[in-house]
Amino acid sequence: MLVKLFISAILGLAIGLERQLKRKPLGLKTSLVISIISCLLTIVSIQSSYSFPSSAFVKIQMDPLRLAAQIVSGIGFLGAGVILRKEDDTITGLTTAAMIWGAAGIGIATGAGFFIEAVAGVILLMISVEILPLFINKLGFWRKIQAKEISLKLNLKYRDEMGEVIAEVQKQGLRIDHVHIQDLEDHSLLLELKVAVLNKNTIYDIYRGITEINKVHRTDISG
Repeated sequence: MLVKLFISAILGLAIGLERQLKRKPLGLKTSLVISIISCLLTIVSIQSSYSFPSSAFVKIQMDPLRLAAQIVSGIGFLGAGVILRKEDDTITGLTTAAMIWGAAGIGIATGAGFFIEAVAGVILLMISVEILPLFINKLGFWRKIQAKEISLKLNLKYRDEMGEVIAEVQKQGLRIDHVHIQDLEDHSLLLELKVAVLNKNTIYDIYRGITEINKVHRTDISG
């Protein structure tokens, strides 16, 4: 049992270290707790089914993995806690929530005695999260996969300048996916755009290009 807990701690440490280096909500301590306790509950679930044998007077039937099965559903509360929705409707934290679920799965597999499968799961997990995205980014023809979404808020003094500004934005290689127009109290116009750009374009490059448009009075970029 101690060997299982130790292996689970090492594998959970690998998952937590990857998230910690990226400054994500799931850090070393959280990942270790999830992996170790999931492993412990799995061990308790399996061992308890054999520790209470049936007798002639009392018949006890237990599912060896009933307690472990509840970990999968219960861990969803932690996953939901790291998923955030920002003001620009950007959803973040999905990968971290999946890593929380993965840490619990690694703990369950280790507690059930599937050491090789647990190690292989962590290796494949790291390849999928770290190495595979780098490989995909080098494939220039996968433009949709490479594209990232940012939000632009442009303040215009005059309403009739909106069409010209949108045309200038498109000339800079930004694909407009959504447009929101709002009239302000001072009779100016707030133009909110959601645009898709390639990963090679930095926020600074986009900001510099937008500020060069003379019709734009004020610029707000997020993403």
